[in-house]
Amino acid sequence: MLKKDIRYKYSKLRSSLSQSQITDNSIAIANSALSLPIWNYHYFHIFLSIKNKLEIDTEGLISILLGYDKHVVVPKIVSNNQLEHYLLTDSTKFSYNSLHIPEPVDGITIDPLKLEVVFIPLLAFDIKGNRIGYGKGYYDRFLKECRRDVVKIGLSFFEAEKEPFDDVLPTDIPLDYCITPNKTYSFNVL
Repeated sequence: MLKKDIRYKYSKLRSSLSQSQITDNSIAIANSALSLPIWNYHYFHIFLSIKNKLEIDTEGLISILLGYDKHVVVPKIVSNNQLEHYLLTDSTKFSYNSLHIPEPVDGITIDPLKLEVVFIPLLAFDIKGNRIGYGKGYYDRFLKECRRDVVKIGLSFFEAEKEPFDDVLPTDIPLDYCITPNKTYSFNVL
């Protein structure tokens, strides 16, 4: 299947979820993260959910990270479709950008090379760990700025596509793990 067809399929599937399914599945995903071998790391990057796109609610996972005294870093879209990264603190103020994504207004910026774990939004992923987002390439560009051994974790309401995607590009960066409400997938992890 081609990316455009996958995007259509999973956008439609996601739109069929009720708010209670989104909440329950988001909690299950957050709890499953506790079983991953990531808790010795200190700097965790996580996306903030776009509510009108019915994304996984990351508030529970953020609460878990903060409860474990981790440094939580959140993104902000800046010029040239790049991301900046801000440390989440008690005084972080947020506003919504033109894409309805909550973003930090300002704060302490964090160099991507400092990040050890990145939780990645996606619409779908395949059995090889290839992911499909909304097609803007924000995360592929961002992940290239990170250290080579950064742990890349996708979060998905749905299970992996059993066939690899047909149009994976050399610039697409695969996941190390993907957490769904029912299963945690591991890809190429040493």
